[in-house]
Amino acid sequence: MNITEEMRVCEILDINHELEKVFNRHGLPCLGCPGAEQESLKEAAEGHGIDIESLLKDLNEQVKEL
Repeated sequence: MNITEEMRVCEILDINHELEKVFNRHGLPCLGCPGAEQESLKEAAEGHGIDIESLLKDLNEQVKEL
């Protein structure tokens, strides 16, 4: 599985809730956020001033370890 910037945040969290730790490390407390259901990863990152490339890299590395 490869996480992309077009995926909704809730879709990513549904893969494995351990991915929430990656979001938190990047300053995105997504679990329970109403935007997680509607926003793409890119929209969430842009809205919080997060580097999307770094976030994607970390999420995809974590997915490989699960």
